[in-house]
Amino acid sequence: MIPGDKYKPYKPIDLPNRTWPTKTQHKSPIWTSVDLRDGNQALINPMSGEQKLKFYQKLVQVGFKEIEVAFPSASDTDFGFVRHIIENNMIPDDVYIQVLTPAREELIRRTFESIKGAKNVILHMYNASSPLFRNVVFNNSREQTIDLAVRHTKIVRELVDEYSKPENGGTNFKYEYSPETFTQTEMDFAVEICEAVRTAWGKASHANPIIFNLPATVEVGPPNHYADQIEYFCTNITDRSSVIVSLHPHNDRGCAVAATELGMLAGGDRVEGCLFGNGERTGNVDIVTLALNLFSQGIQPGELDLSDIQSVVDVVSGCNDIPVHPRHPYAGDLVFTAFSGSHQDAIKKGFAAQAKRIAEGDNTWEIPYLPIDPIDLGCTYEAVIRVNSQSGKGGVAYLVAQSLGLDLPRRMQVAFYQVVQEVADRTGKEMTTEDITRIFTQTYHLSSLASLQAGVGAASKSEARFTLRGYSLSDDLSSSITSDDGGEQTPRHRRFTGKVLYQGKTHELTGTGNGALSAFLDAIESTFGIKAEIREYSEHSIASAKQVGSAGASGSKAQAASYVELIDPVAKESVGEKKVQGFWGVGIDVDITTAGLKAVLSSLSNVVKPEGVIEDAVDVAAGGK
Repeated sequence: MIPGDKYKPYKPIDLPNRTWPTKTQHKSPIWTSVDLRDGNQALINPMSGEQKLKFYQKLVQVGFKEIEVAFPSASDTDFGFVRHIIENNMIPDDVYIQVLTPAREELIRRTFESIKGAKNVILHMYNASSPLFRNVVFNNSREQTIDLAVRHTKIVRELVDEYSKPENGGTNFKYEYSPETFTQTEMDFAVEICEAVRTAWGKASHANPIIFNLPATVEVGPPNHYADQIEYFCTNITDRSSVIVSLHPHNDRGCAVAATELGMLAGGDRVEGCLFGNGERTGNVDIVTLALNLFSQGIQPGELDLSDIQSVVDVVSGCNDIPVHPRHPYAGDLVFTAFSGSHQDAIKKGFAAQAKRIAEGDNTWEIPYLPIDPIDLGCTYEAVIRVNSQSGKGGVAYLVAQSLGLDLPRRMQVAFYQVVQEVADRTGKEMTTEDITRIFTQTYHLSSLASLQAGVGAASKSEARFTLRGYSLSDDLSSSITSDDGGEQTPRHRRFTGKVLYQGKTHELTGTGNGALSAFLDAIESTFGIKAEIREYSEHSIASAKQVGSAGASGSKAQAASYVELIDPVAKESVGEKKVQGFWGVGIDVDITTAGLKAVLSSLSNVVKPEGVIEDAVDVAAGGK
């Protein structure tokens, strides 16, 4: 890749006192959609009349007040579309339709015929101004190029006067002129031709300014170069307050958004672009990205409403027959999604901190890796964290919390994450929320998701191998020690008496201990010969914790979740408590004591068959159970 003398670098302009680098954007520009013209002409199959109408209606719904609807002189289809929306009163009173015409008299007249009767119209005329077009395409001098623009501007002015009369439609007009290929035009000449056009127009005022549209027809320089050109123009054009400086960047270098943002800092008042950046070659600037970039900085994006971004995606992709890339800023299917374990952990902690801030009255959005709240675009949090083999414990725990309302202890997060990662590695697929929920309920032998969300304890196929069928707790008086005055002294012993279903048979158990769980473990050892002790225990209420399916829990009693990690006391003696393998269990019940007993049985079910945990999880993820 040695370019030699084949490619020439862009020529920067001399602007030593540029001011745009130190400025900050504080307001939204005037937004003008050119989807129906610039975008449409770039499609392999241009939109049908029905598609174009659907797209137009969406642009109006989103809030555009300036919409370039057609190049009426280019085809009968475009001409007919303009007539259709005018004759069927489909243009809101506060919307200007914009029509494009080259500087050719017969085409200008045809364009005016198309807009007769419209209330508000922007007449947009252009001619090429750069040396490349002057010398190669048109063989015109500077003087001839200016003369072309001036003569045809005067024709536009005459026709504006005519069509403004009540008997001819009474249209309100704005005039827009584009020195096409502005960024490849000598800057002094760009200013000169625009000054000549304004003089020929003769109607520019502070109340009704002329629009000078400065297109990067082909993006040939970096964004800072475009900003320098815009600032040069804004500084050198006379009577600046009677001029609206409009930006029309293309994306040939992939820098259209950056060029536009810097161009606004340099003085741009207005932006022409397309939704999601459709347009010739690499496209026009993406207005959605520009608008939401402003929104994410606390600036209202004018009158645009993108709070239902998916409906915009559906219309644009459907009418253009071009899908929106899954990584497209703000609108792609994956832009609010984290697969990376470290990202997921940061997002999970961010949501927890956000909830605390909101409770304290601070609504500032500060979530790692999420520059904008998906809710503001009509999206949900369901896809924020998705799990594959690259994911971590934080992401898995977040999805469990979202689907079941269970706040897993950190050590349990690690244990369950290892199960999910092993399943992901074996299957090679993304783990959906439904997959993870099924794996969780299978691994810890809980009731089905539907039963859990409804507060029902009905068993499912993932019912624990050990199942509690009933129990009672009482003081164990035989081992109690009383004081001299007859009062009870610690330690207070408890007796567990109950029934446990194991492998299809009901077993009666009894045991004692200094609490319900220790008494239960004593009963388990006496009946099944399984020695176990608790390394970690925690509990919490899940009455209001569910964020998915919470409607199903309304009216039910508050439930409690208990988490128990059991270890083998014999193995602990040989390898130490920190190194001995632990087995986690989960119990859910309206009674906290019962939830703890269920958590012990959940753990025991894996203690007796640890080799089956992964195999069962793989089966359930694959739909085998």
